[in-house]
Amino acid sequence: LVLSDCISGIQMLSVQPDTKPKGCAGCNRKIKDRYLLKALDKYWHEDCLKCACCDCRLGEVGSTLYTKANLILCRRDYLRLFGVTGNCAACSKLIPAFEMVMRAKDNVYHLDCFACQLCNQRFCVGDKFFLKNNMILCQTDYEEGLMKEGYAPQVR
Repeated sequence: LVLSDCISGIQMLSVQPDTKPKGCAGCNRKIKDRYLLKALDKYWHEDCLKCACCDCRLGEVGSTLYTKANLILCRRDYLRLFGVTGNCAACSKLIPAFEMVMRAKDNVYHLDCFACQLCNQRFCVGDKFFLKNNMILCQTDYEEGLMKEGYAPQVR
């Protein structure tokens, strides 16, 4: 999913008592609370910066919001409405748009399916994996396959 053109950060700021109150982009009233949110280059009451679909308070659900078609959305609703679903390259089942995935070149995988397709070893952060003939392989199976083909892998 390419979301970068629709993501905006949310900052929570303390209101300094000696500054002039800022106007809220949501309700147009002055922000006299202890904290305010800054997002989309505007200031908001914590209660006013909400997802247009589920009404969740965006300052509470994360540090980002998503905008598209003049809607301000939480991540889940943005993906539900505008995300692209696809099929897992390992199990061929549908991947919901809001689900976290792993990618290897053009292939997309469920997190649980991202494992060596010969020995089913799951990968940890930092593990090497190899994509050969559109199969994900652990380093051991990849190197054994190369040995069977008659040449050793190059170690760098």
